[in-house]
Amino acid sequence: REGEGERVGEREKEKGEERRGVEGDKSSMYLYHLSLQKPTCVLQAVHGNFSSATAQEVVVGRGRTVELLRFDNAGKLTSVAAQDVFGLVRSLQAFRLTGGTLDYAVVGSDSGKIAILRFDSKRNVFEKVHEEAFGRSGCRRIVPGQYLAIDPKGRAVMIGAVEKQKLVYILNRDANAKLTISSPLEAHKGHTITYAMVALDVGFENPLFVSLEVDYEDPKLTRKLVTYELDLGLNHVVRKHQVLVDSTSSHLVPVPGGTDGPGGVLVCSHNVVTYKNAGYPDIEVRVPQRHGFYHPEHGLMIICSAMHKQKGLFFFLLQSELGDLYKVDLAYKDDIVEEVRIHYFDSVTPGNAMAVMRNGCLFVGSEFGEHFLYQFVRMDPAAHDYTLAEDGVTPLFVPTKLTNLIPVDKLDSAAPILDTQVITTPAADGVLQQIVGLAGRGGQSSLRLIRHGLAISEMAVSDLPARPNGIWTVKARSDDKYDKYIVVSFSNGTIVLSIGDTVDEVSDAESGFLSSTSTLLVALLGDDAIIQVHPNGIRYIRGVDQRIEWKTPGNRTIMHACANTRQVVIALSGGDLLYFELDDLGQLVEVGKKELGHEVACMDIASIVKGRQRARFLAVGDWNNTVRLFSLYPDELFDRLGLQGLKAAPKSICLLRSSLAGSVDGSRDFTGSQEQDELYLSVGLQDGVLLRTVVDPATGELTDTRRRFMGTNPVSLFKVHLGNSGVPGCGGTAMVVRSNSCWLCYNHQGNYAITPISYVPLESATNFTSEQCVSGIVGHYEASLRILTIDRLGEHFNQVSIPLRYTPRQMVVHPETGYAIVAEGDCKTVSIEHDKEQIEKVASMVGARIEQEKESTMDMDEEEDDEEDVQTICHAFARQQLPTDDPSWASCVQIVDPRKEEVISTLELGKGEGCFSVCLCEFAAQPGYTFVVVGSAKNVVMQGFKAEESYLTVYQMNPADGTLMLVHRTEVAHIPMALAAYHGRLLVGMGTLLRVYDLGKKKLLLKCENRNIPHAVRRIKVLANRIYVLDMSTSIHFVHYARSENRLDIVADDFVPHWMTSGDVLDYDTVAGGDKFGNFFVVRLPENVAESLKNDTTGNKRTLEQGYLNGAPNKLQTIASFHVGEVLTGMQKTSLTPGGSEVVLYTTILGAIGAFLPFASREDVDFFQHLEMHMRSEFPPLCGRDHLAFRSSYVPVKDAIDGDLCEQFAILDSAKQNKIAEELDRTPAEVQKKLEGIRQLIQ
Repeated sequence: REGEGERVGEREKEKGEERRGVEGDKSSMYLYHLSLQKPTCVLQAVHGNFSSATAQEVVVGRGRTVELLRFDNAGKLTSVAAQDVFGLVRSLQAFRLTGGTLDYAVVGSDSGKIAILRFDSKRNVFEKVHEEAFGRSGCRRIVPGQYLAIDPKGRAVMIGAVEKQKLVYILNRDANAKLTISSPLEAHKGHTITYAMVALDVGFENPLFVSLEVDYEDPKLTRKLVTYELDLGLNHVVRKHQVLVDSTSSHLVPVPGGTDGPGGVLVCSHNVVTYKNAGYPDIEVRVPQRHGFYHPEHGLMIICSAMHKQKGLFFFLLQSELGDLYKVDLAYKDDIVEEVRIHYFDSVTPGNAMAVMRNGCLFVGSEFGEHFLYQFVRMDPAAHDYTLAEDGVTPLFVPTKLTNLIPVDKLDSAAPILDTQVITTPAADGVLQQIVGLAGRGGQSSLRLIRHGLAISEMAVSDLPARPNGIWTVKARSDDKYDKYIVVSFSNGTIVLSIGDTVDEVSDAESGFLSSTSTLLVALLGDDAIIQVHPNGIRYIRGVDQRIEWKTPGNRTIMHACANTRQVVIALSGGDLLYFELDDLGQLVEVGKKELGHEVACMDIASIVKGRQRARFLAVGDWNNTVRLFSLYPDELFDRLGLQGLKAAPKSICLLRSSLAGSVDGSRDFTGSQEQDELYLSVGLQDGVLLRTVVDPATGELTDTRRRFMGTNPVSLFKVHLGNSGVPGCGGTAMVVRSNSCWLCYNHQGNYAITPISYVPLESATNFTSEQCVSGIVGHYEASLRILTIDRLGEHFNQVSIPLRYTPRQMVVHPETGYAIVAEGDCKTVSIEHDKEQIEKVASMVGARIEQEKESTMDMDEEEDDEEDVQTICHAFARQQLPTDDPSWASCVQIVDPRKEEVISTLELGKGEGCFSVCLCEFAAQPGYTFVVVGSAKNVVMQGFKAEESYLTVYQMNPADGTLMLVHRTEVAHIPMALAAYHGRLLVGMGTLLRVYDLGKKKLLLKCENRNIPHAVRRIKVLANRIYVLDMSTSIHFVHYARSENRLDIVADDFVPHWMTSGDVLDYDTVAGGDKFGNFFVVRLPENVAESLKNDTTGNKRTLEQGYLNGAPNKLQTIASFHVGEVLTGMQKTSLTPGGSEVVLYTTILGAIGAFLPFASREDVDFFQHLEMHMRSEFPPLCGRDHLAFRSSYVPVKDAIDGDLCEQFAILDSAKQNKIAEELDRTPAEVQKKLEGIRQLIQ
């Protein structure tokens, strides 16, 4: 085994040298970083009118990105624009100047600057209006940026730090009506910690700001509500007054004032909400709490709030840490509040931010998991049967399912991702690469199956009598909203399906189609004429009476056909082209003929630009590996305008107008003018390559050809229309590409995207519209008709969520069955198996409440959802509301089948036992059997991370049903946090110990150990004979196991003390890692050290070597480093597509997915280095953080190029694009082609 391991190591080392990127330099590795999925969490959210006065929009902060969400025509939130700020968004607020119609966004970040942004709807990007520096960069406690408060009239903004500093800026307009900002006015107070800060509504009096502070020099640490007044006349800020508040106060909610309400502020403390207003008595109200959760010593915290205000009405929604919503309104008269009323409203997922929209929707940005959009169905909370707690004051309620809100939309989010692994599973198109990830916390935990591709909703599936060869949809009239027929062609006939409430087959007499032959094309001509092209002719159908049949001359056969709304071209056998046009009387007449002299492989005609009578271009693909572009204008009919040589025969052709996507001049205009659309010629080849070429509208010249390998099968192209989403730059005409799998080519936010479709590879596709499916696709796969919709454009990944029982800790995937084995555990949590009585008690109360509401709604004849699983709701609420007082744990091991997308087996561990690690191991003592080893501990105390007892438990899994059978349990000295299989034995990392175990009859047998791990083993990786130990705080250690001496030796370590969270082995001497501060790095064993270790066959040299810098005798070299900006929780060397380029794929705690791709040539390195340099100077980050400083936040960036910055080249104006392109000796189109090419290598 040892000799075999050395040979494997040598092979991996040779492969690694081939992947190192730049020829002749084995010590270098140049990487290209690209974010494949932006962070999906929502940390801040504000609503307003940012692009137009009537738009309903939300701006969300997602860690290092800001994104604008807007309601589309279907009433769902759609991403309009998302930009990376290359920093950390700490706070976000919106404001509007007095008399204005649009809102601005104010961002507090880690740049040490305040940034004011506006949204440019023409270019579809955020623009920086003002940027004022006030401190050092980074998230520092005394540098403002953590809190923002804006005067409701838009006159001033206060930005505050966690400690001491507060600054006030006055906002105004200049003579040109442009926003101006004053110099900062200081409102500092030393030795103070700020918990919250808001601006009071005082009408047009001097702006007032209140903050919740504590003086840490005060021995009692009493919290105070401090009011700051901005004197606009004297231009200074004063501390007006302060009052004591409850020591548990943590959240402030401003109350409308002036002419809209009484003013003041709501102070949210544990279990209490207090109304405060200067000069008026305080009014306190108790917060209702759940039955079973209330404990006097455990306070209930309010975590976020939202306010809705309209003329003569306002109310507040407060959310507790459990997710319960409370509606708060005030009874007041003459600006004097008489009563504060609070009622339980509904229960949703706990959120980081909420926003109540003017259209009656509530947006909740969740802490964990998906974000939801709810619709208010009623505003008055249902009467609840409150009971009083033991204190006689606190009202208690029983939660139930949603009664006042209904969910209308959901934004997918995997945050927080805790661990990931890429697996390959069988699929209809061969194999499927998917990321298996652990996400969430507690009752919101889940296993996510993240797949590269667009999410699909299947609307209908219907079996067909045979396998079709084509499908089309057609409307009865051009101005109809929905399609009337689905036409399905077979080899010997055609069926016509009528679209209505149901899809039914219709006869020839009713539809007018010829069903006795196969169909080559169906299209709508003019206003109300339909043509059916079949091998023997063309059938012209207009209404019920007019049906004209045109026969082919000389018994020749039509091989191919294409058409738009006024033109038809057919290709006959022998290679003749016939051209028809629709005349002024609505009749189809033959205009011209072209003899090619050879057979046609495929052809397509361009669509007609609005305002013109005909399209100019016809593309014809020949079997001699060429594509020719002909003119259809009368004065140049069938003149050849362009010619393109191919490396293989064409399979299909598509002439598609694609607005804004990769335009030659780089311009971006979202006004929706069709005159600005680019015409592209897409060619699918027999060898699986897709070509995309720009067609010059004046000369027909073919330029800027871009290639992409789609698969091993021939490429078929189908035009589809995705409908009008109401969001500029999204949707419109698109193209479905079919090879081994299906892809969709479409426009999103002004960029051209090619994204796989997570569905079976459709053999044909066209657009489909009906009352039930406004914008869909209909196609066929084998002998079945399928109608589907695309859930959300622009998302490169879709995910399936499988609920888990507790917080997932670690995961391993069984290589044979594909099962995911998940170790889960929660502290201070009720165990489902061991506390059934306690759970059932509360569950019965919830169930009774649901049944009571069910009866009441039935009495009112309201519609009831009979599919609601009452028991699931009961247990969900019971789990959330029963924390325990002692530090006991609840843990389990669950077996998940990713193919069936369900949990197939659950093993609950003993009461008080926490589960921390899991691995698969095949022991040499029992070859052929794979065991599941679980590391656990009993009564773990998080402070000091100690346990009463720790165990290694060995199970054997039944492959049939996934059940685990106990083999034996071994007690160990410390909590086992890392496990790994190693040549028939088990490697265990526990604290500072690294041990090797073998399988015994009654327990695991200790073989050897190393006690020199500096802090604590976080993870263990193995390749060949080498062991790679990821330490909690001292980076990576290379360990060698000398089997003959039965000894573990640390041969090398890193001199940079990274706090490790993830990592993976790239080759025998190279490891990539990520730490908790968001740094990605690659370290390598020096070549001379590697050769020395290879030649030391006896191990004596390793024994005699002295340590260096209080560590191992050898030090690793850092060959690449890059600051991602988020905690890296998963990392793996893999490829996203089978046969694609290998990348280092990573995931983050905020739900982002990214990749590092090694460069293959020095030319590419030089190009992207210069592009990155020019982008830094021409397009600085949005919030003012220096890009180079951000990417070097902890360690200087080295040999890594930021593709996220380079890809912002597409959103530059044309002048800057031309300037940068000239410096690079390229055109803007060539620069974008390089960016598109390197992205295709990753995706």
